[in-house]
Amino acid sequence: MQIRHGGRLRDQSLTRLIPNMLTVMALCAGLTSIRFALHEQWEAAVGAIIVAGVLDGLDGRVARLLHGASRFGAELDSLSDFLSFGVAPAVLLYHWTLHQAGGLGWAVALLYAVCCALRLARFNTRTENADLPAWRGRYFVGVPAPGAAGLALMPAFATFEFGPGWFDRPIVVGACLVVVACLMVSRLPTFSLKGVRVPAQHVLPTLIGVAVLAGLAVTMIWMTMIGIGLLYIASLPYSYTSHRRLERRGQVLVLDDVEEPGGTPVA
Repeated sequence: MQIRHGGRLRDQSLTRLIPNMLTVMALCAGLTSIRFALHEQWEAAVGAIIVAGVLDGLDGRVARLLHGASRFGAELDSLSDFLSFGVAPAVLLYHWTLHQAGGLGWAVALLYAVCCALRLARFNTRTENADLPAWRGRYFVGVPAPGAAGLALMPAFATFEFGPGWFDRPIVVGACLVVVACLMVSRLPTFSLKGVRVPAQHVLPTLIGVAVLAGLAVTMIWMTMIGIGLLYIASLPYSYTSHRRLERRGQVLVLDDVEEPGGTPVA
Protein backbone atom coordinates (compact mmCIF):
# COMPACT_ATOMS: atom_id res chain seq x y z
CA MET A 1 0.00 0.00 0.00
CA GLN A 2 1.51 3.33 -1.09
CA ILE A 3 0.60 6.91 -0.24
CA ARG A 4 0.10 9.71 -2.71
CA HIS A 5 1.35 13.23 -2.27
CA GLY A 6 -1.02 14.90 0.10
CA GLY A 7 -1.30 11.84 2.37
CA ARG A 8 -4.17 10.09 0.60
CA LEU A 9 -4.07 6.33 0.11
CA ARG A 10 -4.17 4.95 -3.40
CA ASP A 11 -6.88 2.59 -4.55
CA GLN A 12 -5.92 -0.99 -3.78
CA SER A 13 -7.22 -4.35 -4.96
CA LEU A 14 -9.02 -6.38 -2.31
CA THR A 15 -6.38 -9.11 -2.61
CA ARG A 16 -3.56 -6.76 -1.63
CA LEU A 17 -5.56 -5.66 1.41
CA ILE A 18 -5.82 -9.21 2.80
CA PRO A 19 -2.60 -8.93 4.92
CA ASN A 20 -3.84 -5.73 6.55
CA MET A 21 -7.22 -7.36 7.13
CA LEU A 22 -5.50 -10.21 8.97
CA THR A 23 -3.58 -7.68 11.07
CA VAL A 24 -6.77 -5.84 11.98
CA MET A 25 -8.38 -9.16 12.92
CA ALA A 26 -5.40 -9.90 15.20
CA LEU A 27 -5.83 -6.47 16.76
CA CYS A 28 -9.52 -7.18 17.36
CA ALA A 29 -8.63 -10.54 18.93
CA GLY A 30 -6.28 -8.78 21.35
CA LEU A 31 -8.97 -6.26 22.31
CA THR A 32 -11.47 -9.09 22.73
CA SER A 33 -9.03 -10.83 25.08
CA ILE A 34 -9.08 -7.75 27.30
CA ARG A 35 -12.90 -7.78 27.28
CA PHE A 36 -12.98 -11.44 28.30
CA ALA A 37 -10.45 -10.76 31.07
CA LEU A 38 -12.57 -7.95 32.47
CA HIS A 39 -15.48 -10.40 32.64
CA GLU A 40 -13.22 -13.05 34.26
CA GLN A 41 -13.61 -15.45 31.33
CA TRP A 42 -10.01 -16.55 31.61
CA GLU A 43 -9.86 -19.41 29.12
CA ALA A 44 -11.65 -17.35 26.47
CA ALA A 45 -9.25 -14.45 27.11
CA VAL A 46 -6.21 -16.68 26.67
CA GLY A 47 -7.78 -18.28 23.61
CA ALA A 48 -8.25 -14.86 21.99
CA ILE A 49 -4.53 -14.14 22.38
CA ILE A 50 -3.74 -17.51 20.77
CA VAL A 51 -6.00 -16.56 17.84
CA ALA A 52 -4.16 -13.23 17.57
CA GLY A 53 -0.88 -15.13 17.45
CA VAL A 54 -2.09 -17.35 14.61
CA LEU A 55 -3.31 -14.33 12.62
CA ASP A 56 -0.05 -12.49 13.28
CA GLY A 57 1.87 -15.44 11.92
CA LEU A 58 -0.19 -15.37 8.74
CA ASP A 59 -0.29 -11.68 7.83
CA GLY A 60 3.40 -11.22 7.03
CA ARG A 61 3.62 -14.42 5.00
CA VAL A 62 0.47 -13.58 3.06
CA ALA A 63 1.84 -10.09 2.39
CA ARG A 64 5.02 -11.54 0.89
CA LEU A 65 3.08 -14.05 -1.20
CA LEU A 66 0.73 -11.38 -2.58
CA HIS A 67 3.47 -8.74 -2.88
CA GLY A 68 1.38 -6.57 -0.59
CA ALA A 69 4.07 -5.60 1.94
CA SER A 70 4.13 -1.89 2.75
CA ARG A 71 5.37 0.54 5.36
CA PHE A 72 1.76 1.14 6.39
CA GLY A 73 1.27 -2.59 6.98
CA ALA A 74 4.48 -2.84 9.00
CA GLU A 75 3.44 0.00 11.31
CA LEU A 76 -0.06 -1.43 11.71
CA ASP A 77 1.46 -4.82 12.54
CA SER A 78 3.64 -3.31 15.28
CA LEU A 79 0.67 -1.53 16.85
CA SER A 80 -1.35 -4.75 16.72
CA ASP A 81 1.53 -6.72 18.28
CA PHE A 82 1.89 -4.25 21.14
CA LEU A 83 -1.78 -4.45 22.02
CA SER A 84 -2.30 -8.19 21.46
CA PHE A 85 0.98 -9.47 22.92
CA GLY A 86 1.98 -6.65 25.26
CA VAL A 87 -1.09 -4.98 26.72
CA ALA A 88 -3.58 -7.86 26.55
CA PRO A 89 -1.41 -10.45 28.42
CA ALA A 90 -0.45 -7.84 31.04
CA VAL A 91 -4.09 -6.87 31.69
CA LEU A 92 -5.23 -10.50 31.65
CA LEU A 93 -2.60 -11.74 34.09
CA TYR A 94 -3.09 -8.74 36.38
CA HIS A 95 -6.82 -9.31 36.70
CA TRP A 96 -6.34 -13.09 36.90
CA THR A 97 -3.90 -13.20 39.82
CA LEU A 98 -1.35 -10.36 39.98
CA HIS A 99 -3.89 -7.98 41.55
CA GLN A 100 -3.49 -10.00 44.74
CA ALA A 101 0.02 -8.54 45.05
CA GLY A 102 -1.31 -4.97 44.99
CA GLY A 103 0.91 -2.27 43.53
CA LEU A 104 3.79 -4.69 43.03
CA GLY A 105 1.64 -6.85 40.79
CA TRP A 106 0.68 -3.84 38.69
CA ALA A 107 4.33 -2.78 38.47
CA VAL A 108 5.24 -6.21 37.08
CA ALA A 109 2.43 -5.98 34.51
CA LEU A 110 3.66 -2.51 33.50
CA LEU A 111 7.22 -3.79 33.20
CA TYR A 112 6.12 -6.50 30.78
CA ALA A 113 4.08 -4.11 28.61
CA VAL A 114 6.87 -1.50 28.49
CA CYS A 115 9.49 -4.09 27.57
CA CYS A 116 7.22 -5.28 24.77
CA ALA A 117 6.99 -1.71 23.42
CA LEU A 118 10.77 -1.29 23.62
CA ARG A 119 11.33 -4.62 21.88
CA LEU A 120 9.02 -3.68 19.00
CA ALA A 121 10.61 -0.23 18.65
CA ARG A 122 14.06 -1.83 18.42
CA PHE A 123 12.81 -4.33 15.86
CA ASN A 124 11.38 -1.56 13.67
CA THR A 125 14.65 0.37 13.65
CA ARG A 126 16.67 -2.79 12.97
CA THR A 127 14.63 -3.70 9.87
CA GLU A 128 15.69 -0.39 8.30
CA ASN A 129 19.37 -1.29 8.59
CA ALA A 130 20.42 -2.59 5.16
CA ASP A 131 24.05 -3.17 6.24
CA LEU A 132 23.30 -6.35 8.21
CA PRO A 133 24.47 -9.63 6.64
CA ALA A 134 21.77 -11.82 5.10
CA TRP A 135 22.16 -14.61 7.65
CA ARG A 136 21.03 -12.30 10.47
CA GLY A 137 17.55 -12.43 8.95
CA ARG A 138 17.27 -15.95 10.36
CA TYR A 139 17.28 -14.56 13.91
CA PHE A 140 15.40 -12.12 16.08
CA VAL A 141 17.19 -10.05 18.70
CA GLY A 142 15.45 -11.04 21.90
CA VAL A 143 12.25 -13.06 22.18
CA PRO A 144 9.63 -11.72 19.72
CA ALA A 145 6.36 -10.35 21.05
CA PRO A 146 4.10 -13.31 20.07
CA GLY A 147 6.55 -15.80 21.57
CA ALA A 148 6.86 -13.70 24.70
CA ALA A 149 3.07 -13.64 25.11
CA GLY A 150 3.02 -17.44 24.85
CA LEU A 151 5.75 -17.78 27.49
CA ALA A 152 4.05 -15.24 29.76
CA LEU A 153 0.83 -17.25 29.59
CA MET A 154 2.51 -20.56 30.51
CA PRO A 155 1.26 -20.36 34.14
CA ALA A 156 -2.29 -19.93 32.81
CA PHE A 157 -1.89 -22.91 30.46
CA ALA A 158 -0.63 -25.04 33.36
CA THR A 159 -3.45 -23.92 35.65
CA PHE A 160 -6.13 -24.72 33.06
CA GLU A 161 -4.56 -28.14 32.50
CA PHE A 162 -3.59 -29.21 36.04
CA GLY A 163 -5.91 -27.09 38.18
CA PRO A 164 -5.37 -24.10 40.52
CA GLY A 165 -3.22 -23.99 43.61
CA TRP A 166 0.34 -23.57 42.39
CA PHE A 167 0.83 -22.07 38.95
CA ASP A 168 -1.74 -19.34 39.58
CA ARG A 169 0.14 -17.91 42.56
CA PRO A 170 1.09 -14.23 42.10
CA ILE A 171 4.76 -14.94 42.87
CA VAL A 172 4.93 -17.61 40.13
CA VAL A 173 3.12 -15.49 37.54
CA GLY A 174 5.09 -12.38 38.50
CA ALA A 175 8.46 -14.14 38.28
CA CYS A 176 7.48 -15.55 34.87
CA LEU A 177 6.51 -12.08 33.60
CA VAL A 178 9.77 -10.51 34.81
CA VAL A 179 11.89 -13.21 33.14
CA VAL A 180 9.97 -12.94 29.87
CA ALA A 181 10.17 -9.14 29.94
CA CYS A 182 13.96 -9.36 30.30
CA LEU A 183 14.16 -11.88 27.44
CA MET A 184 12.26 -9.49 25.15
CA VAL A 185 14.72 -6.64 25.59
CA SER A 186 17.80 -8.87 25.81
CA ARG A 187 20.35 -9.34 23.02
CA LEU A 188 19.69 -13.08 22.95
CA PRO A 189 19.40 -14.29 19.33
CA THR A 190 16.28 -16.38 18.77
CA PHE A 191 15.23 -18.29 15.68
CA SER A 192 12.92 -16.67 13.16
CA LEU A 193 10.51 -19.07 11.45
CA LYS A 194 10.74 -17.14 8.18
CA GLY A 195 14.42 -18.08 8.02
CA VAL A 196 13.77 -21.82 8.42
CA ARG A 197 14.15 -23.91 5.26
CA VAL A 198 12.60 -27.39 5.08
CA PRO A 199 14.66 -29.87 2.98
CA ALA A 200 12.74 -31.62 0.21
CA GLN A 201 12.96 -35.01 1.93
CA HIS A 202 11.44 -33.53 5.11
CA VAL A 203 8.46 -31.79 3.52
CA LEU A 204 6.06 -34.74 3.90
CA PRO A 205 7.03 -35.52 7.53
CA THR A 206 6.68 -31.81 8.32
CA LEU A 207 3.14 -31.72 6.91
CA ILE A 208 2.25 -34.85 8.87
CA GLY A 209 3.66 -33.24 12.01
CA VAL A 210 1.54 -30.14 11.43
CA ALA A 211 -1.55 -32.32 11.05
CA VAL A 212 -0.75 -34.12 14.31
CA LEU A 213 -0.16 -30.79 16.06
CA ALA A 214 -3.50 -29.48 14.81
CA GLY A 215 -5.24 -32.59 16.11
CA LEU A 216 -3.59 -32.22 19.52
CA ALA A 217 -4.50 -28.54 19.64
CA VAL A 218 -8.16 -29.40 19.08
CA THR A 219 -8.33 -32.26 21.60
CA MET A 220 -5.93 -31.03 24.33
CA ILE A 221 -5.19 -27.38 23.69
CA TRP A 222 -3.54 -26.43 26.99
CA MET A 223 -1.16 -29.38 27.10
CA THR A 224 -0.26 -28.67 23.48
CA MET A 225 0.51 -25.04 24.30
CA ILE A 226 2.65 -26.13 27.25
CA GLY A 227 4.57 -28.49 24.96
CA ILE A 228 5.14 -25.78 22.37
CA GLY A 229 6.33 -23.40 25.07
CA LEU A 230 8.79 -25.94 26.47
CA LEU A 231 10.14 -26.70 23.01
CA TYR A 232 10.64 -22.99 22.39
CA ILE A 233 12.51 -22.59 25.68
CA ALA A 234 14.68 -25.58 24.77
CA SER A 235 15.54 -23.95 21.41
CA LEU A 236 17.00 -20.80 23.02
CA PRO A 237 20.44 -22.25 23.88
CA TYR A 238 20.70 -23.77 20.40
CA SER A 239 19.77 -20.49 18.71
CA TYR A 240 22.48 -18.72 20.73
CA THR A 241 25.22 -21.21 19.81
CA SER A 242 24.11 -21.27 16.16
CA HIS A 243 24.20 -17.47 15.99
CA ARG A 244 27.64 -17.34 17.61
CA ARG A 245 28.99 -19.87 15.10
CA LEU A 246 27.74 -17.83 12.13
CA GLU A 247 29.02 -14.63 13.73
CA ARG A 248 32.53 -16.07 14.12
CA ARG A 249 32.45 -17.32 10.54
CA GLY A 250 31.45 -13.84 9.36
CA GLN A 251 34.30 -12.26 11.32
CA VAL A 252 36.77 -14.66 9.72
CA LEU A 253 35.48 -13.78 6.24
CA VAL A 254 35.82 -10.08 6.99
CA LEU A 255 39.42 -10.55 8.13
CA ASP A 256 40.19 -12.49 4.95
CA ASP A 257 38.73 -9.68 2.85
CA VAL A 258 40.82 -6.92 4.42
CA GLU A 259 44.16 -8.74 4.24
CA GLU A 260 46.41 -9.06 1.22
CA PRO A 261 47.67 -12.53 0.21
CA GLY A 262 50.83 -11.97 2.18
CA GLY A 263 48.86 -11.26 5.35
CA THR A 264 49.54 -7.51 5.40
CA PRO A 265 46.44 -5.50 6.31
CA VAL A 266 45.20 -3.15 3.61
CA ALA A 267 45.62 0.53 4.50
